Amino acid sequence: MSVRRIVPNLRLAEGDASEAMAGHRAFYGLLGLEEVMNHGWVMTLASPVEPAAQLSFLTHDATAPVVPDLSIEVADVDAVYEAVRASGARIVHPLRDEEWGVRRFFVEAPDGRVVNVLGHHRPPTD
Repeated sequence: MSVRRIVPNLRLAEGDASEAMAGHRAFYGLLGLEEVMNHGWVMTLASPVEPAAQLSFLTHDATAPVVPDLSIEVADVDAVYEAVRASGARIVHPLRDEEWGVRRFFVEAPDGRVVNVLGHHRPPTD
């Protein structure tokens, strides 16, 4: 099973998300990170020279019950899902396609952290 990237997810207070995200964007911009995604509730910053070097900031998760502690992008999310289910690990959020172009599920790691396991897909076209 091939891992493509691992991204720490940093939780922000649910107050003024745009202000909090702007502050983080400015600070981490000083270190060379640039905004590559922003849905209002989640923002991802990445290195322009090493695009897999990323940080995500979330106030909540729009379609899941919890904010995951980290995200791991894999080459075949369906195969990983089956392996995780077979292991008996607790699935926190079921495998599903999201409207922003990822297929993902959440699983609880042995230490209780929640891991968002994802792969990219093309959203259906009309």
